[in-house]
Amino acid sequence: MDNDFAPNVADFREEVRTWFSEHLVGDFAAHRGIGSPTDDTAWDLRVEWERELSRDGWLGLTWPTRYGGRGLGLAEEIVFEYEYARAAAPARVSTQALDLLGPTLIACGTEEQRQRFLPKILAVEEMWGQGWSEPGAGSDLADVRTRATLDAENVWHVNGQKIWTTFGHNADWLYVLCRTDPDLSLRHRGLSLLLIDVAQDGVEIRPIENIVRSTEFSECFFNDAQTPLDLTVGEVNGGWPVVITTLGFERGSALMPIQLGMEREYDAMLDLARRGGAIDDPAIRRRLVDVYIGVKLMRATNLRVVADLLDDEAPEPGAATAAASVTTKLFASTHHQRMGELAMDIVGAESLFEGTEPAAGMRKLFLSSRAETIYGGTAEIQRNIASERLLGLPR
Repeated sequence: MDNDFAPNVADFREEVRTWFSEHLVGDFAAHRGIGSPTDDTAWDLRVEWERELSRDGWLGLTWPTRYGGRGLGLAEEIVFEYEYARAAAPARVSTQALDLLGPTLIACGTEEQRQRFLPKILAVEEMWGQGWSEPGAGSDLADVRTRATLDAENVWHVNGQKIWTTFGHNADWLYVLCRTDPDLSLRHRGLSLLLIDVAQDGVEIRPIENIVRSTEFSECFFNDAQTPLDLTVGEVNGGWPVVITTLGFERGSALMPIQLGMEREYDAMLDLARRGGAIDDPAIRRRLVDVYIGVKLMRATNLRVVADLLDDEAPEPGAATAAASVTTKLFASTHHQRMGELAMDIVGAESLFEGTEPAAGMRKLFLSSRAETIYGGTAEIQRNIASERLLGLPR
């Protein structure tokens, strides 16, 4: 994987590796691998690290140059993401803005919206949160109840509640899915995606601490929050196609970093089993083999997706990538939970206490993985999607 894919951008790969060797130093190097898209550990340091990336043009690699990007191709983006994970650099903090909202604005937004928001996203000057899930509408986004009504001055008035907003307490802005026409008969119609400034009295954000004591999520309350009509992304009452566009970016960007992170966790788990003597247990050895096979299966899937994406003549690469994203999400979440359970058995009684590294890392792996079959689309929903859309089975 280091040398066999995207050989035409070998010089770019060396440029990336050289930059990391020169800049991933000092406090940044001391925090290698710290945080994740669902872990706010060392937040301020990670913000500064991302601004370091921004200053040297490593954010928005495939964005058009007129919006501050570098206009590079998909091969360069894939190579960069791989090298980033390989270097175990601190987890980026602006995933919601850089990987999801930014590409959505490029694809679906107005020119005024792009000029207003994209430069600040690339400069890591404004943080964003995703206001989609609600207490009664998680995986089933078409059932959102948060409402927005338009007044005579073309201002939306938003009322309702959102929950599980990743890093919402750090957000300056939210992109919020609202029901703007409750009279339309189909649930996925009558929805609009609105951009809302959180610095107003009508927005209240409450952080939620998760089981590993990270402030991962927030719940957001809208009490007559306001935003102008021209901050609607896409058509009024046409928010569902915009949501589908964003989901495509979300699933497409997640495959490689997840797999590489799990490889590092497996290496740490294997080392702990050897040093602690658990490797002498035949049952533990068998489970370690099963985990190893699963991680390598994810690598093979990633390589297949990368090959399809980089092959202009591949038949229906979009369909292949969509299928891989559904199955990978399902497999990764369930397999990660099996890894966590094995980690606890390797650690033994020490797993009951917070302890010190590496046992503490294994305990965190176990606890944090419990939610992975729920957020980002529950395992049950993913199985339905796979059976109906990929296998052609009846509903």
